[in-house]
Amino acid sequence: MVLPSPLVGRPSAAGAASDRIRVMVVDDSAVIRGVLTRTLEGDPDITVVHSVGNGQLAIAAIQRSPVDIVVLDIEMPVMDGLTALPKILAVAPGARVLMASTLTQKNADISLRAMQSGAADYVPKPSSTQISGASDFKRELLAKVKALGGRRRAGAARTAAQSPSPGRIATQPAGPIALRQPSSTVPQVIAIGSSTGGPQALFKVIAELPTHLRQPIFITQHMPPTFTTILAEHIGKIAKRPVAEARDGEAVQAGRIYVAPGDFHMVIDGNAQQRTVRLNKDAPENFCRPSVDPMFRSIAKAYGPAVLAVVLTGMGSDGARGGQSIVAAGGTVIAQDEGTSVVWGMPGAAAAAGICSAVLPLPDIASYVSRLALRG
Repeated sequence: MVLPSPLVGRPSAAGAASDRIRVMVVDDSAVIRGVLTRTLEGDPDITVVHSVGNGQLAIAAIQRSPVDIVVLDIEMPVMDGLTALPKILAVAPGARVLMASTLTQKNADISLRAMQSGAADYVPKPSSTQISGASDFKRELLAKVKALGGRRRAGAARTAAQSPSPGRIATQPAGPIALRQPSSTVPQVIAIGSSTGGPQALFKVIAELPTHLRQPIFITQHMPPTFTTILAEHIGKIAKRPVAEARDGEAVQAGRIYVAPGDFHMVIDGNAQQRTVRLNKDAPENFCRPSVDPMFRSIAKAYGPAVLAVVLTGMGSDGARGGQSIVAAGGTVIAQDEGTSVVWGMPGAAAAAGICSAVLPLPDIASYVSRLALRG
C-alpha cells in the first residue's frame, strides 16, 4: 500500500510553505513511512510532498513535483534504493539523496557504495518495531535533512546569483578567513576528521595521496559500528597501504591508516619512543562518539608541532576545539572549502576559528597534504 502524499500544513513563523524544505520519503514499509513523515513534518521548516513504497514510484513522483531531499530506503520490491539512486539523480540532479539503512553489514556496504554513486549521506535506521521510540534516530534524521536541505537551497540561490561554471557552486564565506603560516616542522602524523559527506571526501583524498607517504594516518568519521568496519574496508581498496579499524593497545606504525571504530573515541598515547592507539567510551563530544576533538587533542599532545590535521565536510563544529590544541602545540590545520563541502559545518567552524593554514577545494587537499608531508 502506498500512503498518499501529506497535505502541506500552515505556513510557519520561519516562512511560507513554499520556503520549506521539500522531502520525499521512499520505503516499502507503511509503518516506517508514517513515522518518517510525522517526524519530518513535526518540524516547521520541512514538508513531505511524496511518500512512496519503491524506487519506481519515487522516480515517477519526483518527475511530477520536485523535491530538495529524498530519504531513500535500500531494500524494497520492484526497484531497490541502489538501483533507483542514479535514476533519481538523472531526473532530479539538484536533489540530495539521504540513504536510510538498517545496521547490517550488507546495508552498510550498500550505503557506502551509494555515497560513491552520488548519495549525499546516510542515516542508520532502526527496525520497524523499534522506530517509533527511536529518539536519537529522529534527531539525526531531522538534523541531516535540514543541513542538506539548507545547503542545497543556499547553493541554488548562489548559483542563480553568481552563474558559476557548470558543476561547481561558487561560494564565498561571509567574511575574510584569517590564515596562519603552516608549521615549519615536517609532520610525523596526519589526522583527518569528517562527518556528513565525509566518506566521499575521504575516498578522494586518500586515493590521491602518494603511496610512499610514511606518516601514519588517523581518521575519525562520524559513523556507527558496522559502518566504520565497512568504511575501513572501502578505504583499504583505494589506499594501497594497510588500513583497518583501530584496535585498543596497538602500536602506531608508519604508513598505516587507522579508522576510529563506531561508538569509541580513538586517541593516541605516548611520545617519540613509543606511541599507542587507545580506544575509550568516554562521554560523547559534540553529540558524537567517535569524535574528532579528542583525537586531535591527543595527537597534539603525543606529536607536538609535527601534526598535520585536516577537517573535511560535516555538520556541527567537531574538530575546531581539537584543532586549537594542534595549533597551540605548533602543528598545522587545514579545512575543506565551502563550495566543495556537502555541509560546511565542521570545516567552516575551523576556518572561522582562525586556526587554518589553508581552506581548500576538495580536489586540492591531497596535493597540499603531500607537499607538507614530503618536505625535507
